[in-house]
Amino acid sequence: MVGRKTTYGAPVSEQPGQQSDPRPGPDPVPESVAEPGIPLHTVYEVVGGAPFFARMVERFYQGVAADPLLRPSYPEDLTESKQWLTLFLCQYWGGPTTYSDHRGHPRLRMRHFPFVIGMAERDAWLTHMSAAVEESDAPEEAKSLFRQYFEQASLAMMNQA
Repeated sequence: MVGRKTTYGAPVSEQPGQQSDPRPGPDPVPESVAEPGIPLHTVYEVVGGAPFFARMVERFYQGVAADPLLRPSYPEDLTESKQWLTLFLCQYWGGPTTYSDHRGHPRLRMRHFPFVIGMAERDAWLTHMSAAVEESDAPEEAKSLFRQYFEQASLAMMNQA
């Protein structure tokens, strides 16, 4: 069974008193849903950890690099962008908190506000991320969670009509 049972990377039970993740995304799977004797795993664990997310991000940025609408919004060298996105996704889906350890709270809307993100930009971004998800070797249950999250997150980043 797959669940996104984290608050910015650490299991919820390890961070008492913290609010649940306010960003749009899949709801954690309640413990009561897990069958007895079958451990509940994070998406990060199920897909194989950081190497999986690095491959998915690499595929995503192949699309971005060739996209005439999106490419101007990114730095010439995509290396750092790839690293930050990989670390963010690892943490969001239940991996280490390296992203927040280095950058603090993700504050996605704030970090994306300087860029014009209307429906066209959002659609282009989602096209490349969706292709990366579909081409990945993630189990279908994880792909479904990724699709849901990226759909919601891409809408939340829009700052133009």
